[in-house]
Amino acid sequence: MAWHKNLHKWLHSYITLAMRSALIKKTIPKHIMFCVADHYEPFAGKVQVNRALDRVASWQDVLPVIHENCKDSTGKGYRHSFFYPVDEYDKQVVEQVAGLCQSGCGELEIHLHHDNDSSENLRKTLLSYKELFSNRHSGLSTEKKTGLVKYGFIHGNWALDNSRPDGCWCGVNDELTILQQTGCYADFTMPSAPDITQTSTINSIYYAIDDPNAPKSHNRGFPASVGKENAGLLLVQGPLTLNWSARKKGLLPAIENGELGYGRPPTADRFQLWLQQNIHVESKGDWLFIKLHTHGAPEKNADVLLGDEMSSFLLGLADMCESLKCHLHYVTARELYNIVKAAEAGESGIPDDFRNYLLHSNSWKS
Repeated sequence: MAWHKNLHKWLHSYITLAMRSALIKKTIPKHIMFCVADHYEPFAGKVQVNRALDRVASWQDVLPVIHENCKDSTGKGYRHSFFYPVDEYDKQVVEQVAGLCQSGCGELEIHLHHDNDSSENLRKTLLSYKELFSNRHSGLSTEKKTGLVKYGFIHGNWALDNSRPDGCWCGVNDELTILQQTGCYADFTMPSAPDITQTSTINSIYYAIDDPNAPKSHNRGFPASVGKENAGLLLVQGPLTLNWSARKKGLLPAIENGELGYGRPPTADRFQLWLQQNIHVESKGDWLFIKLHTHGAPEKNADVLLGDEMSSFLLGLADMCESLKCHLHYVTARELYNIVKAAEAGESGIPDDFRNYLLHSNSWKS
């Protein structure tokens, strides 16, 4: 897809944020939350189950080593968030992924591809797999106060809330409402640029109010803020910007959208761009959030995520943060959500204290 395709969807927001950033003095970050949200699809390419199992096995072999060797500023190992597509459910494959999570290396969440769906069927699908992932595979999370099972969500094909103009890959205009009602604690789909589903809102943690009769209700919303309660679904976006140091044909800037994988390894230069997007809860600028995304199961991407490029980057990341006089925290999607909610509630101090603020993991002892 051409680098500039659908740029008009978010260019105005990019320019506005850049101008605002130049005018407003930023709070110096003291803590950086680093999260990788994986659209984890072992059956990508419509492979057979043995190939899918082999793909997960490669993660079982290597991720615990990365977890053990790559520590954040508090000594906690790197952890990974596996958003598994329920439409590609296979008991044996999910058991392997869940076992990896139960070792403390990550957590299991929900991913979904669907097309021409109905509200009734979507609700049934989400409730069914929420129960299955929680009860059979010890995945997802539990709300401390109520005991209800909760889940993080990523939409397949980026088409959250029926956001494609052609209506493909979803079909449900009240999807945000259904997500909330079925226990979704936050959505982690965005950014999707250069895809047409990209929202006007970028580089934000915000709440979207659903219009059940219209698509793409998350195009705009209300920022998460200290001391403010917002209705709607919480959306946690990753970084989106133009990379003027990586120019196409020596002239046009590349799009930086926080994707990791083949041809998109993590680097110190990219980290600086992620940091510059200044994604935080309003009035809590000393806690920054970097949420990246990947499709980590296919071999080409796994070679990056499990290889020397990722390990070397992670080993140097704590040092890079220390040079910036701030602390690094490796977090799962659930932990990121908990820390966001603690920030909204006006909590201060070390974010580590709030990893289990509202939700505790069903995958491993929190």
